[in-house]
Amino acid sequence: MELSNHLSPKAQIDFELVIRARDFQDEKAYAELLQKYKDSIFFMMLKMVKNQDDADDLTIEAFGKAFNRLHQYTPDFAFSTWLFRIATNNCIDFIRKKKMVTFSLDKGFEDSEGNQSTFDIKESNLDPEERIIRKQKIRIMREIVDQLKPRYKELIVLRYFRELTYEEIAETTELPLGTVKAQLFRARDMLYKLLLAKKDKF
Repeated sequence: MELSNHLSPKAQIDFELVIRARDFQDEKAYAELLQKYKDSIFFMMLKMVKNQDDADDLTIEAFGKAFNRLHQYTPDFAFSTWLFRIATNNCIDFIRKKKMVTFSLDKGFEDSEGNQSTFDIKESNLDPEERIIRKQKIRIMREIVDQLKPRYKELIVLRYFRELTYEEIAETTELPLGTVKAQLFRARDMLYKLLLAKKDKF
């Protein structure tokens, strides 16, 4: 695909990065796109939701969705315009759901496909049968994580089992922060697909 002449020099560079990421799975290209726009996206999210933790999560989701949809991007307009549109739409959906959805921990909630889900409650409140079920779910989750490639498995374990921050993971793995975030996006996508394949066990 040739670069579009109407793009600005900055947008032309971004499009080259998109091609490298999309067509050649270039991790450095993913990381560079992330590094260039993560602060701008974060502060835009923060203005919309007024909560730093939510803004951080929404920033991650925005890049995750954009990276998963790179095949849909066309250079009719700048990558940054496309990325900000994805981030804004995702944030609007988040705000709408947060206002509309109310649920209690014991009742759980229903997802967009009509599947019932419940939240894990503290183990001290569980009866013996529920404790067995909870341990079974944890075992299945670990089995799923074990199916990931070693580098992705390590990131998932550090982030979701040990609950380290991105900065702590970067320090532990001796990887650049941008690379950690880019690879975690891909690891989460792989994990999600594996979870869907085993959703009948949850």
